[in-house]
Amino acid sequence: MEDFNAVVNMATRMLSRYFRGGWRDSMAAAVLRHCWSGLLQNSGNRAVATIRSKIFEGVRQKSTVQYISRPDHPKLAYQRVKGKSPGVVFLPGYGSNMSGEKAEALGEFCRSLGHAYLRFDYSGHGASEGVFSEGTIGTWKKDVLFMLDELAEGPQILVGSSMGGWLMLLAAIARPEKTKALVGISTAADHFVTAFKTLPIEVRKECEDKGVWTIPTKSNEEGMYTVSMDFLREAENHCILQSPIPITCPVRLIHGLKDEDVPWHISMQVAERVLSPDVDVILRRHGQHRMAEKDDIKLIVYTIDDLIDKLTTMV
Repeated sequence: MEDFNAVVNMATRMLSRYFRGGWRDSMAAAVLRHCWSGLLQNSGNRAVATIRSKIFEGVRQKSTVQYISRPDHPKLAYQRVKGKSPGVVFLPGYGSNMSGEKAEALGEFCRSLGHAYLRFDYSGHGASEGVFSEGTIGTWKKDVLFMLDELAEGPQILVGSSMGGWLMLLAAIARPEKTKALVGISTAADHFVTAFKTLPIEVRKECEDKGVWTIPTKSNEEGMYTVSMDFLREAENHCILQSPIPITCPVRLIHGLKDEDVPWHISMQVAERVLSPDVDVILRRHGQHRMAEKDDIKLIVYTIDDLIDKLTTMV
């Protein structure tokens, strides 16, 4: 029975990758053919029925938006799929939400393999309560830690996009026992603060007089972000690139060389600062900030898939 289950699980995993268009080499196909042939010879329709059930069980499972209350704080909207460990937690970017292409793709991926998945909107974002302009890096860090403590069961792979990559690092420092791996996408660690400090002094003075800094961007419909000086001052309390970053779990950093919002060298700085011996930086030659093209998302999924393999093998 144990051998049967083991082979079924292997075949299920490979078929799930196949349905995602994920064949990476001929060896995977050969192993799948071997597993499939053996299952049919020894177990017949039982194996076929078992694998079909496992593959489509997660696809049938629909995650709906739910809300979690906190004393004296805005309710947070989230979607969760229960499943195996390690779970995956997606952290969106500044002004973004849990319904983007990357978040949706990771949900389908986790369901296909039966792994737990959690995504949510920070306060003032998406479907969550709160006022966006009142949020700070510290506010949203607390949101992340609350969700990790209350809803994320067992070890987690944190996946952070842009500002979510900064929050991902802060959360990993605060909850090392819960964080088993990190995947940063266009990681924006310290970015608001360092970018402002690189402006000409007269521009900074003008922003300080107005109380806001307007940043052009192609990442939203408005074509700009408006950041208050109070937001920037608070963000300075959470900067992490000036000293070693006490993170020792596996770290993967994916960044596009054509990112016009967050320079790719920030991911290189993160890689240099973290204490983990297991760090990879992947630079996409034509990648832009959102990293939402089909091939970008496929790379993100493969990266998480490999980390799941690695963590499962380590256990």
